[in-house]
Amino acid sequence: MNENRSSFTGKLGFILAAAGSAVGLGNIWRFPYLAAKYGGGIFLLVYLILALTFGFALMSAEIALGRKTGLSVVGAFKALDKRFAWVGYLAALVPMIILPYYSVIGGWVTKYLVVYLTGAGHAAAGDEYFGGFISRVGEPMVWFFVFMALTALVVMLGVDKGVEKVSKIMMPVLVVLAVVIAIYSMFLPGALEGVKYYLIPNFSHFSATTVLAAMGQLFYSMSLAMGIMITYGSYMKKDVDLEQSVHHIEIFDTGIAFMAGLMVIPSVFAFSGGDEAALGKGPGLMFITLPKVFDSMKGGSIIGALFFLLVLFAALTSSISLMETVVSFFQDKFHWGRKFTCVVVFVFCLLMGIPSSLGNGVWADIRIFGFQFLDFFDFISNSVMMPVVAFLTCVFVGYFIKPKALIDEIAQDGKFKSEKLFVVIIKYVAPVCIVLILVSSILDVLGIMKI
Repeated sequence: MNENRSSFTGKLGFILAAAGSAVGLGNIWRFPYLAAKYGGGIFLLVYLILALTFGFALMSAEIALGRKTGLSVVGAFKALDKRFAWVGYLAALVPMIILPYYSVIGGWVTKYLVVYLTGAGHAAAGDEYFGGFISRVGEPMVWFFVFMALTALVVMLGVDKGVEKVSKIMMPVLVVLAVVIAIYSMFLPGALEGVKYYLIPNFSHFSATTVLAAMGQLFYSMSLAMGIMITYGSYMKKDVDLEQSVHHIEIFDTGIAFMAGLMVIPSVFAFSGGDEAALGKGPGLMFITLPKVFDSMKGGSIIGALFFLLVLFAALTSSISLMETVVSFFQDKFHWGRKFTCVVVFVFCLLMGIPSSLGNGVWADIRIFGFQFLDFFDFISNSVMMPVVAFLTCVFVGYFIKPKALIDEIAQDGKFKSEKLFVVIIKYVAPVCIVLILVSSILDVLGIMKI
C-alpha cells in the first residue's frame, strides 16, 4: 500500500466521488432511450436485477484491487501478478480515448445551459439548431475548451480539495434537480401513458437482446473496466466498509438513471402524442427533442436551464473521474507533479478531441470503418475495449490471484455478506455474459445482428 498516496477524507467523500464518476451522460440520455427501445418496464426490471448482481460483483472487485495495492490501474495489476501488467495498460487506455470525445459532448451541454440561462431556449427548439451548431468549426471548439478547462481545474486541486469537495456539492444538487424535473414531467398532460410504459413490466417485450442491452448499459453507466474504480479504490481508506460503499454507489447511479427515465420518457410521450419512435434518438433526444418539450411548457426556459445544469453536473463528475484516472496513471508511471500532469493531460485531450468536434462538420466525410470520429472512439472504447478489460479482470481475479485475495480485502472491516454471490459471478457468470456483450456489439456493427 502506498502510504503517501492522496485519499478521500472518509466514507461519504468516497461514495459521492465514485457515484459522481458513475453518474454521467449515459444515465441522463442513454438509459432513457434504451429503456424505451427495449420495452420500458421490463428493461428497467432486468437492469435492476443485473445492477444488484453483475454490477455489484465487478465494482467490488475493481475497488478492492485499488485499495489492496494503493496504486492506479497499471500498478494494481502489476503488483498482484506481473504477467497481467499489460491488462492495466489496456484499461488505462480506455479513459484516454473516452475523455476527449466525452468532453466534446460536455461542451455541447455547456453551450445549451448558457442558451437557456440567456433566455434563448426558443431558438434551441428549432429543427436545425443543434445540427447547425455542431457542424460549425469555432464555436463547438470553444465550448469543448471551456468544459475541458473546468474538468482540469477540479482535478488539479487534488483528490480531497478538488474531486471530493466538488462531488459533495454536485451530487446532492444533481439528485434534487432530477427529482424536481421528474415530478414536473410526470404531471404533464398526456405523460401518464409514458409513466405506465416505463414503470410497468410487460413480459411480452422480454428477450435475450433486452438482457444484453441492459448489461451493456450497466457497463457503460457504472464506470466499469476503465480503471476509474481501481483508481478511486486506491484513494479509499482501510476502515471504510467497502461492500456497503458499493451498495450506496449503485443506489446513486441507478437512482439517477431511474429518475432520468421519469424526466425524459413521460415528457416525450406528452410532447409526441405517445410516439415511442421519438425516444430513440440517442444524443438527439437531449439536444433536439427535449428543447421542444421545454418550449411547449409554461416556464420552460427555467426548466430547460435546470435540466441542462443537471446534465452539466453529471457530465462534469464523470469527466473529472476520467481525467483523474489518466492523471493518476501518469503520476504513478513517471512520478510527475499533479499540476504538471494535469497540464499535459489537458493539452493531450484538446488535441485528441479536435477530430471528434470537427467530425460533425468540416471533417464529416472522413470515416473510419464507416464511423464518424466521435462514433468510432465511442465504439472502440465502450463496445470493444471495456468488455475485453472486464473479461480479463474476471479471469485475473477468478483464476490467477483467486477471489479470496479480494474477499480478504473487502472483509477486513467486517463480514462480506455477499461473498458467495461475488465468487459465482466473477468466476462463471460475468465472463460468459461479457463475451456475449462483446460478440453481439461487433455483430451489430457488422449488420449481422441488431440488438
